[in-house]
Amino acid sequence: MLDESKFDVHLKLWALRIPRELCKVATRILNGYLLDKARIKPITEDPTCEKNRYVILSEKVQNPDLSDIPDDKLDELKGSCKIEVVPYSLTLGYSYWGAGHIAHLNIHEELLPHKDVIAKVIYDKNYPRIKTVVNKVGTITNEFRVPNFEILAGQKDMVTEVKQYGATFKLDYGLVYWNSRLEHEHMRLVSQFRAGEIICDMFAGIGPFSIPAAQKGCVVYANDLNPDSTRYLKINAEINKVDDLVCAYNMDARNFISQLMAVPDSEIKTEPDVPQCRTCEEYEIQVNEESKSENGRQNVEVKEVPDNVTSNLECARGSSRKADTSVSAAVKRSSSNCQEVNGSADGTGTSVAGRRKGSTNKRMRGSEISNAKTWEHFDHVIMNLPASALQFLDAFRGIIKRKYWKGSLPWIHCYCFMRANETQEFIVSEAESALNASIQDPIFHRVRDVAPNKAMFCLSFRLPEACFNEDNTDTIIHSAAGE
Repeated sequence: MLDESKFDVHLKLWALRIPRELCKVATRILNGYLLDKARIKPITEDPTCEKNRYVILSEKVQNPDLSDIPDDKLDELKGSCKIEVVPYSLTLGYSYWGAGHIAHLNIHEELLPHKDVIAKVIYDKNYPRIKTVVNKVGTITNEFRVPNFEILAGQKDMVTEVKQYGATFKLDYGLVYWNSRLEHEHMRLVSQFRAGEIICDMFAGIGPFSIPAAQKGCVVYANDLNPDSTRYLKINAEINKVDDLVCAYNMDARNFISQLMAVPDSEIKTEPDVPQCRTCEEYEIQVNEESKSENGRQNVEVKEVPDNVTSNLECARGSSRKADTSVSAAVKRSSSNCQEVNGSADGTGTSVAGRRKGSTNKRMRGSEISNAKTWEHFDHVIMNLPASALQFLDAFRGIIKRKYWKGSLPWIHCYCFMRANETQEFIVSEAESALNASIQDPIFHRVRDVAPNKAMFCLSFRLPEACFNEDNTDTIIHSAAGE
């Protein structure tokens, strides 16, 4: 029979025991330091006293002395009540994982003769929450890395909706890639982005990084080779009312970066010196600090970086952040490069801009995504294709022309697998070989274990200056060609 315990994920956390009437105050003070898991409330009952509650802290709070929380927040909380720190264990069991109404099984070979019985039990015990039970068959061989499934029980309906951190994602589970186990990683990375920044998502899928980033007020250029993923990416941008901040592309990732960095003929600069930065007054960012829009939709408002590694990233940014933010809202791109082309893969993109009304999300003032000049500046590149993303780093060799670039080079967030016999130094050397440049101060974040001897990591670093194209001539890549 199916061993549901194999799906368990055990979390060792800390919690604060406080009077129940002060839960609302504590939630406000500790915003950004509470457990942030979908469908898991950060406040729960104290099993020893009905007058108290447990306030469950985030995974990034690792020390019982609460040294991971700023002193001013602790002082304010201690001024309101006496607090007690207690250990708290949380298990995310079999029922936590899934994709909407679909239960996804990976039945071992020795249990395959009983697969129909297994599926029927799961279906009968969980209906109507679970309406379809599927089993992964064979290995992933297609270029879009979408598994093959057989429907064992329930409806033959693979279209479902999943909610993560205030965002809704519609998808066809048989046509696109989706992994609910990466939910926390999506928000960990997005929490590092700031309103008005420009994000390039090279392997965007249906938008698990792109949609929350846009909800936060970022302008997002999102690409995926799978046309079905691109189609659902656009659908999800509309569902979450960020379609004016997401520009969807359907092409090879190298062509995608090449097109974003292509300089149109109309933008050729003939003056000998191009200023490296413009004033903040030229590019003002309008930021609405409300956490909800006028229609009551909850925005993704992560104000704190959730991991120790993230704090290292912020330190590494240093003083260059001032230059970044002064131009992050500045980048404008000609509208000819982001027009509706029915999701073609010929080097052009698809804009879903201009249909949103009444939003109070953070956003750039007076600047539509169709006007962004990505060859002048963008802030982050997401490369979430761990099996081969390192190989795509060669796309950044000489792609950025120093003559046109403004501000600091972007942060690269490259996902990869690391086996037990490999080291971080080996992964960095692979990245440096692809870039043909030395990486300074690389930062590793362990995402999750995918097998007993294999783990998924996120390697973050600022693109080295050696990747600049120093050619000051006016020879350009025509963006319409998509090469």
